[in-house]
Amino acid sequence: MHTTLLGLLGLALLGALHAQDTIPVQTDFQQDKLTGRWFSIGLASNSNWFKEKKHLMKMCTTVISETADGNLEVTSTYPKYRHGQGWGVGTAAVPGAMCWGSKHDIRVVETNYEEYALVATQISKSTGPSTMMLLYS
Repeated sequence: MHTTLLGLLGLALLGALHAQDTIPVQTDFQQDKLTGRWFSIGLASNSNWFKEKKHLMKMCTTVISETADGNLEVTSTYPKYRHGQGWGVGTAAVPGAMCWGSKHDIRVVETNYEEYALVATQISKSTGPSTMMLLYS
């Protein structure tokens, strides 16, 4: 029930973000508490790529670690379904990471550091901007 409510919150927030230019962030965010392994249990996006590929997407594993310069590095490993085999890995350092030819501005909207994290990513690329909401558990 708790997860369902958080998922609905994420979808509602995605709609609200579409009307705003900025992503809200958790007050008094403590990035060292967010490090570790997380599972992506919910994903919503207004990107054309996501709309076309969402039927192929499965739960991914994400590892968040601190970098030497004080940022966070987000590495997600997810099933890659080209020819039905293999794994894909995507990495982005926070904030303003360049990833796959696009800029990713990743922000933690809300977390309790142990059970869930609601993460918003604003993506800027040549084909236009998009927003992605991820729910980690």
